[in-house]
Amino acid sequence: MAGPDLTLDPAGVPAHGPAAVAPVEDRRIFVASQWQLTWWRFRKHRVAVVSGMVVIGFYLVVLGADFLAYADPNASEAQRSLMPPQSIHWFDGWRLSPHVYAVKGVRDQQSFRRVYREDPSQKIPVRFFAQGFEYRWLGLIPTTRHLIGVDGGRDGTQTIFLLGTDVQGRDLWSRLMYGTRISLTIGLIGVTMSLFLGVVLGGLSGFYGGLADTVIQRIIEILRSIPTIPLWMGLAAALPRHWTILQVYFAITIIISLLAWTELARVVRGRFLTLREEDFVVSARLVGCSQMRTIFVHMVPSFMSHIIAATTLALPAMIISETALSFLGLGLRPPAISWGVLLQQAQNVQTVAISPWLMLPAVPVIIVVMAFNFLGDGLRDAADPYGR
Repeated sequence: MAGPDLTLDPAGVPAHGPAAVAPVEDRRIFVASQWQLTWWRFRKHRVAVVSGMVVIGFYLVVLGADFLAYADPNASEAQRSLMPPQSIHWFDGWRLSPHVYAVKGVRDQQSFRRVYREDPSQKIPVRFFAQGFEYRWLGLIPTTRHLIGVDGGRDGTQTIFLLGTDVQGRDLWSRLMYGTRISLTIGLIGVTMSLFLGVVLGGLSGFYGGLADTVIQRIIEILRSIPTIPLWMGLAAALPRHWTILQVYFAITIIISLLAWTELARVVRGRFLTLREEDFVVSARLVGCSQMRTIFVHMVPSFMSHIIAATTLALPAMIISETALSFLGLGLRPPAISWGVLLQQAQNVQTVAISPWLMLPAVPVIIVVMAFNFLGDGLRDAADPYGR
């Protein structure tokens, strides 16, 4: 029996048959690329879209940390140690007039702690795009403009503390902005390195087999058999104490990357062992494709959905690793600023009970990890060639 007439129109869409009566928005699927299909499926995943916007927002903070920070993150003053967060009052009566109240510190005669009280009689106006400390926007353009500020904030006589201050009297909001930059860039660079190592070494192991497979798999088994915390401690202790912040930054990135590629490499190896005898791989060899082209053009894209999911799940793992290392004193060290360094002051339960705002740097860690997990789930479903 003859099949249905599937004559194609100039656009490549069937002009007759069942597909011809399909709605216009459904007919575009026949001519869409794989990336278009992925994007259309991803848009239907509402949670993943929102999570992607959250992740983009955090990386915008990375780019504009200097602009969002209204105080020098390293400027300290003993007279404002452990100052609680200040709230912005948006109205003065019925008139829109954002301001904060001046804060005065006094010594509690019973506990001998320094306590702070607001003085409603002294209102400090909050300005947008105000003058502040000088910095280079994107590392290039010198400027003194910040998103918010107060009168007299440039010389430090009056300022605002949205999230309070730490023990040294440094503004926690400004330090959190700078810490976001370091923690997220370490995760991004670390994942890039581990993704490269995992795909390349796993691909070589699965594609060639033999001695290369044996050596790579034994290295993976050795790395996975070593307890993580003692290994971190040993590698962190090996870092010279005289190294600069930048050198320690890249060393910690490399350390985390060298420990994170093994799981992806094993998955890639398994996929390559399955795919190297498939018809499309054999055909690529027969038509003269080089081995590298066969691997990266024909084999890797066939399980791109898993690579995308592994990458988005590895990013929060990298961020948590850096935060944990710095929190334990094994990673970045002051005067470097990261989420883990900021949380070091929250190790003491008594300090947290007296100054709970020192735990606030844990909030962006939780938000970013959840956002990356939801984003990875949506990207995995969207990139799945068998998904709907």
